[in-house]
Amino acid sequence: MGDRPLRLLIVLPSWVGDVVMATPAVRRIREAMPGIFIGGLCRGGIDHLVGGGDLFDELHVFVPHGMMATKKAAAKVRPRRYDAALLMTNSFSTALTTRLAFIDRRIGYDRDGRGILLTDKVVPPRNGDGSWKMVPAVDYYWNLAGYLLEEELVDWSVHSPVDCVSMPLAIPDGVVMELPVSEGDQAKCDEILAEAGVGDSGYAILNPGGNNEAKRWAGDRFARLADWLGDEFGLKVLINGSPAESELVDEICGLCGSDPVSLPKMGNTLGGLKALCKGARLMVTNDTGPRHIAAAMGTPLVSLFGPTDPRWTTVPVIPFSDGRPSEVVVVADPSLPASESANDHLERCGIDRIEEEWVRDAVKSLIGHN
Repeated sequence: MGDRPLRLLIVLPSWVGDVVMATPAVRRIREAMPGIFIGGLCRGGIDHLVGGGDLFDELHVFVPHGMMATKKAAAKVRPRRYDAALLMTNSFSTALTTRLAFIDRRIGYDRDGRGILLTDKVVPPRNGDGSWKMVPAVDYYWNLAGYLLEEELVDWSVHSPVDCVSMPLAIPDGVVMELPVSEGDQAKCDEILAEAGVGDSGYAILNPGGNNEAKRWAGDRFARLADWLGDEFGLKVLINGSPAESELVDEICGLCGSDPVSLPKMGNTLGGLKALCKGARLMVTNDTGPRHIAAAMGTPLVSLFGPTDPRWTTVPVIPFSDGRPSEVVVVADPSLPASESANDHLERCGIDRIEEEWVRDAVKSLIGHN
């Protein structure tokens, strides 16, 4: 352990979902150490996700690829003279970045061969046989904050699976993920909703993309779901996707009998998506970053999981007023034993095994509560 830092650099994860799941830990640090300067080191785009609020005093954006990436990232943060760095990443390169930035205290999990670069080596959670223990990422980051604050660390034994859908969380009750919505974010949202002609009945967001094709529920099923949401609930359907997923979104729109809106064609941004989620009556999504954005904004969620185990990314959701959770996780094989991981059963847990009726039933269980 060490002295309280006056200038702390938090190295943020690379993936959108992981950054959102790290926000409870950042908030914990901010509230426990009022007055310190907190900077964030992140890849491009993440600044639009977490910037503009009070979690960070400054964000340093870097490009994570290329032979000189590590040196360039170190050069960006070095002038701030941070006295401590908390690495929420697991990579060797980000640990090297903090070392090259001459940050005296470097805290992170001792894994992936980078222990030599750390001054404070936090023990990662493992099973008795040395394999990685299945723990929700939100607790993984929460534990790092506990180490920095010299408070009690997470008791990893709480992560004992009771089913194949969710995992008990170690973070305190009432702790949630958070994202700021700027005036620009809200303006983009309002522009899209006006152009889309969203009426009083509201709108739903479908998120059919994902960085891994094995995580993607079939496009024709999303198209039929879009038509059903309009017929059954009178909802305008907005189909989300990154610019790289615009062709997928166009394909789904073309398969619809209704008239959904392509958010990529509308020029939607990551910031705009935050604001859109805040006002949506529902999101149906694959296992990808927008799921976590929606959860942070309190959007009722139906989340579809194939051969990626949802217990790694169990998240705290903002409950309905009656206390019921606002997310339904739908897995490809509900009969999978709690002791097994979907990651090890690519065929048995293929996402195509999720039936359309399961998704419609999940929607019905949520749509009357918001």
